[in-house]
Amino acid sequence: MSDGGRAVAGPGGAPRAGFAALVGWTNVGKSTLLNRLVGEKVAAVAEVPQTTRDRITGIRTIPGRGQIVFVDTPGFHRPAHRMNRAMVELARQVLSSVDAVLVVLDAARGLGAGDREVARAAAGSGGALVAVLNKIDRVRPKSKLLPMMRVVVEEWGLPEAIPVSALTGEGCGQLLEHVLARLPEGPPLFPEDQLTDRPERVLAAEWIRERLLQRLREELPHATAVLVDRWRKRDSGLVEVEATILVERESQKKIVIGKGGALLKEVGMEARRRIEALLGTPVFLRLWVEVRPHWRDDEATLRELGLA
Repeated sequence: MSDGGRAVAGPGGAPRAGFAALVGWTNVGKSTLLNRLVGEKVAAVAEVPQTTRDRITGIRTIPGRGQIVFVDTPGFHRPAHRMNRAMVELARQVLSSVDAVLVVLDAARGLGAGDREVARAAAGSGGALVAVLNKIDRVRPKSKLLPMMRVVVEEWGLPEAIPVSALTGEGCGQLLEHVLARLPEGPPLFPEDQLTDRPERVLAAEWIRERLLQRLREELPHATAVLVDRWRKRDSGLVEVEATILVERESQKKIVIGKGGALLKEVGMEARRRIEALLGTPVFLRLWVEVRPHWRDDEATLRELGLA
């Protein structure tokens, strides 16, 4: 075993395989941790709350040892729209269908009431539990970690607390070993070279929105969504993708497009490169921006986004 999210196969024992959910209050670094544990980028990451809106899976196969199917979930938060209520409900539903639950906490921010709420929800899941104190690279001095570990174990009743840094990989090897040891014995659930079970067009939509969030930061992150309208592969191997970015007001549309279309063009170029890396083939990406008032409370739109 080593840090950095890489585990080395050990001797003896039957292979293990199962599902492990990553749950936590919003913006604790679950998606960054998922990418680190899998060893490849499968989840969108941005420095804004509620980046993850859907269930995202990342599959980590450890040769000769087993396979962990990590399930990243939307962060728990106080929902203000129908979309947000659906996100929190999705996170709760995932808890009932996994073998292990990683309660991810932001050690740099410290523990809060929301974190305890997540721990209580996880305790009712029936899966093996572990608290993951993330972002320890930002904790100074490190002695601050011990009181937090005592709280989650002695007061919240979680069996163990493991400090990690999803950013640097510190502690992630230990976490992998811990989770694998608590999965049921059995053969791999997916082919060994598969990294996720999410459709390519779903990942593409996530990465378009990620690039948008990185550009816009706090301006309007929660008022945007991405719908992939068309996905066509030509005989030449070129994949044509057309996607619509939803906003709620005309003023937001102008922000997304940018002066002379510059921001939308930059988002398109960055997202296209990421999709090409995923597919291993050239991609032609065309983006549109549509004003759809109150889409976060519109059931038909949420169904299009797979959130209802």
